[in-house]
Amino acid sequence: MTRTEHETTGTQDLRAFLRAHGPGRADDVLTVTEEIAGEDVAALVLELAARGRDDLLVCPRVKGLGTTLVTNVFASRDRLARLLGTDRAGLHRAYQAAAARRREPRVVADGPVLEVVEEGGTVDLTALPLIRHFASDRAPYITSGVVTAEAPPGVPGRAGNLSYHRSMVHSRNELATSLHSRGHLWQLLRLAEERGDVLPVAMVIGAHPLFLLAASARVGPDVDERTIAGGLFGAPLDVVETPRHGIRVPAGAEFVLEGFIDPGRRAPEGPFGEFSGYSSDRSTHNVLTVETVLRRHDALLLDVVGGNSTEHLNLARLPREAEMAEQLTRRFPEVTALHYPTSGTHFHAYVALRPSRPGQARQIMLALLGWDPYLKTVVAVDEDVDATRDADVLWAMATHLQPHRDVFVVDGLPGSPLDPSSTTDGTTSRMALDATRGPDFHGTRIHLPPERLTAARQLLDGLPPHG
Repeated sequence: MTRTEHETTGTQDLRAFLRAHGPGRADDVLTVTEEIAGEDVAALVLELAARGRDDLLVCPRVKGLGTTLVTNVFASRDRLARLLGTDRAGLHRAYQAAAARRREPRVVADGPVLEVVEEGGTVDLTALPLIRHFASDRAPYITSGVVTAEAPPGVPGRAGNLSYHRSMVHSRNELATSLHSRGHLWQLLRLAEERGDVLPVAMVIGAHPLFLLAASARVGPDVDERTIAGGLFGAPLDVVETPRHGIRVPAGAEFVLEGFIDPGRRAPEGPFGEFSGYSSDRSTHNVLTVETVLRRHDALLLDVVGGNSTEHLNLARLPREAEMAEQLTRRFPEVTALHYPTSGTHFHAYVALRPSRPGQARQIMLALLGWDPYLKTVVAVDEDVDATRDADVLWAMATHLQPHRDVFVVDGLPGSPLDPSSTTDGTTSRMALDATRGPDFHGTRIHLPPERLTAARQLLDGLPPHG
């Protein structure tokens, strides 16, 4: 079945983002016109990062793919800030403010994702455009798939849910996936099992970046992330209902795979390159049976390079950072900055503050370690230390910290199931390092007048390369 008439305006889809982002941003978008192999995509993203670049990558000629691949969208904090109408310094506040203005989705009768509808025997997941990212991956993976589920019937306090789950093709109509987060989708699956039912779901592949950010939101089971998307857009999320189960998905999505997860089915899945930088075969081995494929005629592949790429980490950590920054500054106005560094994957955080009394840095670090279950290490620094730079934080540790006095450890706490160093029961220890100067510190930090630094930059900018 083919549809060509759309009721949506097309402002909430991936293509709208690319159109708006392109003009005047040529220095931020790298289009690879040469034909490349799928295995080259991750290598390109990691090489860009090694050179200090975070370009959005557009690859129209990936061998065997048959469509344009877009990736590295979330690698740049400046790019994310522009999406939210702010700058890097205002990113946390802008995200939290927009996410708080929740709006219920708006159901529309038609949308681009319904241009092609394949059902039953015509479903063939082996035809999906997918790439292998790392040599250690078991297979080509869906890395940007957002699994969507509706609220369970008759269960108070439970809303619909969006969440990310790595997935690989298991058969023509089945995906092997992992629900290792044991999050809200896992809980909805358990509720379906108690009823003796399967769980209807739909996987969205390729949507506007703000929808993908909403899917990473840290909210309770009573909040539907689609309302967060409405807040980020500043307008209700336009959704269509999938034909078999009536699941509300973005009308402008590139692909949607509609089907169900049977609580009793299992299939081998993994290893897969996870955010720790290691391949992980920890998996719940669930099976998503696909009954319907919805897609655009010329559907693009939105890819997220996995592993410990900046994009993969940013997509998950921006909502975490924003939530933690809001909680910390509300309780501790002395906090001036919070940063989760790429070097620490999801396990490290740096917090800058202006201490007003002894022990305050410890109190703030304890709060952060207690609130965020992924964190293993927190470093506190003074407000004049740039918490976004590893080198500056390491300098503060080297010159301000005495290990016997300024380090403490708490053990036996729940940790991330994807932490390769966690114990067999999933617990971890957590460490706090106070690298603030303290009241008895004596020393004058070297500095240069700002005008001299500006003059040096202008001088170097005017010199020929390697001059």
